[in-house]
Amino acid sequence: MKALITGGAGFIGSHLAEHLLAAGHEVVAVDDLSTGSLDNILPLQDNPRFRFVFDNVRNTEIMHLLIEQCDVVYHLAAAVGVQLIVDRPVHTIETNIHGSEVVLSVANKFRKKVLITSTSEVYGKSEKVPFDEDDDTVLGSTRFSRWSYACSKAIDEFLGLAYFDQYRLPVIIARLFNTVGPRQTGQYGMVVPRFVRAALRNEPILIHGSGKQSRCFAFVGDVVRALSALMDCPSAPGRVYNIGSTEEVTIENLARQIVEMTDSKSPIQYVSYEKAYGKPFDDMMRRLPGLDRIRQTIGYKPTADLRTILTAVIDDLRRREKF
Repeated sequence: MKALITGGAGFIGSHLAEHLLAAGHEVVAVDDLSTGSLDNILPLQDNPRFRFVFDNVRNTEIMHLLIEQCDVVYHLAAAVGVQLIVDRPVHTIETNIHGSEVVLSVANKFRKKVLITSTSEVYGKSEKVPFDEDDDTVLGSTRFSRWSYACSKAIDEFLGLAYFDQYRLPVIIARLFNTVGPRQTGQYGMVVPRFVRAALRNEPILIHGSGKQSRCFAFVGDVVRALSALMDCPSAPGRVYNIGSTEEVTIENLARQIVEMTDSKSPIQYVSYEKAYGKPFDDMMRRLPGLDRIRQTIGYKPTADLRTILTAVIDDLRRREKF
């Protein structure tokens, strides 16, 4: 099988490329390196079954060539990270929506199976937990730019499912919940690598808001295995699937655990959202996925607990940045 991965030089995309290559598939990764990095795919460059294309997913001509030549499309290219979304809302909306429009239109022309990665952000401020795939979404005011990301990914989902309903194009939607692991950067606001890097440097760990927010962190290895299994599952198209973990931790307890695991002298400090982002910011207190659907479909079960995930991130940062 020949797989095209958009955003293939990104954190998740590069891990997915590794997984598919290890399974014997051919992989073409396309990425404009706006948030991805060549370092992520450097170990893959000598593999004859791997090819990297430096281009933007919104380039219709290039996507025609790449999609025509592949068997399946993993569409991961997107604007990601809270800081990037706050700083560049226009880029977020255009990249997410138009990129998916191009991918789905071309995939439909050549009748290629597509998996679109979405996000737990689409549940918005819903207080009904755990979040199940068919639950209502509750988005905040358009005054808060963070909801532009949630809305853009929700439109991606609507569009993907519309292609399935109207044209019977095999489309799968995967809603990811806080994927974490080696090679993830804290540059765009990802909390775990940001906390770990600060702890390894004995710098203050800055918690945005009260720190009472709870999250569930999924190991990237578990996530890419689930993405691959969904693509291989004949009954998966036409539905949305949560992918994540159900092990909850508050952000302040996450910071304390990272300090303990790194033997850090970092103080833990709290800053307001407005000070952190330079503008008002809307957040939710809990984000817990319901996993019944994906468990029933592909037998998904997370294998890595939080401590294992944090160990992997700490070891990776120590190796790459020589702490």
